[in-house]
Amino acid sequence: MSKKIDAALKDLKKALKKHAEVVGGSAVSLKKSQRASAKVAAAADAYAAAVQAKSGLGNPFTGMETLDDSTRASLSAERDAIKKNLTGPIDVPVRDAL
Repeated sequence: MSKKIDAALKDLKKALKKHAEVVGGSAVSLKKSQRASAKVAAAADAYAAAVQAKSGLGNPFTGMETLDDSTRASLSAERDAIKKNLTGPIDVPVRDAL
C-alpha cells in the first residue's frame, strides 16, 4: 500500500473513531459533533485525494457530499427568520362538530 494512502487511511480511522465517541455518548454536544464531523470530512477528502493521486481512480465517497456553503447559509437564514416570527402560540383552527 502507498505510504500516503496508508497515512490518509490512518487519519480517517482516527477521525471516525473520535466522531463515534462524540456522538455515541449520552449527552451529545452540538459543537463537538460538528467539529468531529468536519474532521471526518477533511480526512475523507485527504484519503480520496491520495487514492486519486496514486491510482487515478475517482472519489470512493461519491454520493455522500454535503450541502454547499451557500445552501447551508440560506437554510440557516430561513430557520432563523422562522424562529424570530414564531414567538407565541400558533393558532389552530377548530372544526365545528357535525
